[in-house]
Amino acid sequence: MQGDYVTIKVAAEIFGVSPMTLRRWDKKGKLKALRHRFNNYRVYRKRDILSIRRSLARKRS
Repeated sequence: MQGDYVTIKVAAEIFGVSPMTLRRWDKKGKLKALRHRFNNYRVYRKRDILSIRRSLARKRS
């Protein structure tokens, strides 16, 4: 589960938001987190992050 996924910390850095913001997005369904099978930490698919980033960039333009 490594190459295609990033941690909540890395995802927060990519978006320039706090990990708490990502937890709220997960709760609202904006960016769904998966749970790591061994430690239950939130992880995010890279492709989901890229997709959200593109849509946010379009809204800002």
